[in-house]
Amino acid sequence: MPYLQTRVTEMLGIEHPVIQDGMGPFNTVKLAAAVSNAGGLGSVSMPTLVGDPADGARQLTAHIEEAAGLTDKPFAVNVGVGIEKATGEPLAVSEAMVDAAVAAATANEAVGGKLKVLITSGGFPGAFVDRVRGAGLVHIHKVGSTRQAEKVAAAGISAVIASGFEMGGHTHMQPVHTFVLVPNVTEALDIPVILSGGARDGRTLAAALALGAEAIAMGTRFIVTEENDWHPAYKQRILDAVEGEDTLFPAWFSQARGLKGPGIDRLLAQVDSGELQGKELQDWKNEALTVAQRDGDIEKGIVAAGQVSSAIKDEVAISEFVPGICRDAAEILASLQSDRTVRP
Repeated sequence: MPYLQTRVTEMLGIEHPVIQDGMGPFNTVKLAAAVSNAGGLGSVSMPTLVGDPADGARQLTAHIEEAAGLTDKPFAVNVGVGIEKATGEPLAVSEAMVDAAVAAATANEAVGGKLKVLITSGGFPGAFVDRVRGAGLVHIHKVGSTRQAEKVAAAGISAVIASGFEMGGHTHMQPVHTFVLVPNVTEALDIPVILSGGARDGRTLAAALALGAEAIAMGTRFIVTEENDWHPAYKQRILDAVEGEDTLFPAWFSQARGLKGPGIDRLLAQVDSGELQGKELQDWKNEALTVAQRDGDIEKGIVAAGQVSSAIKDEVAISEFVPGICRDAAEILASLQSDRTVRP
């Protein structure tokens, strides 16, 4: 049953204001379907940030079709927008991924009306707004500042994910944390705002709503779930994390946050020495993330995760977790209103 209804749940046709954030590069198909089946919005992540764009698009199309076979509920595709420095145009791989999602939504009978949302992140998505809208998709973009939020809202985005600096994976060059960023963005925009960065349970969902957001997006919390088929060693590394173990490393579109380990140490050494550069370095990063997520090699690989890792101490079932945190948030908000009335 729905416990919390917002403009986001109405816009996306979902039961609960809970979104699985963009993750990867390893497969997120089963995870996305599980979140959607639980009443939230699951996201199929783009399978690669490097390599041949046509190959990546074919792989994404296969992932979309697989997700559509696992759920009858709405789901999303997440695409990182890289920008060519010389031209200011989107990278070919980003262009190919958006086109694959649009084609699946409009011409793929297996997908039907299940693919409802395209979530973009990274660079300015203005080149894709008309294309996404023309496909009948809701277009959501992730931002790290109020200035970015205002710019994408003016371009015609339907909603924004305001992601605080403590988030895992790609984060922002200028550190604005969730409790500062989200109320700033909700005050500045009329379109719905989704909180990302630090969310993990009913308390943080209640806090997001109090800050003016209308849903939460989570990545790290969804890694440690029964339905996610990433390697158990990756999940265990998050379960073992304590405060202060997160760190930043150079990723593709900007810096990213992960958990300290030999893989990130090796990456930083290679960047400092110039041992690997250009495409060779980008391929190395992609493989380092993949081997950690797919194979559980957290010594050679990179464990991308947010600061919230230190608060995650159990593996949960998404089918129970998503409605459970919404029920908890509704109860918390009701108790605050009835039991803690501010008196003069």
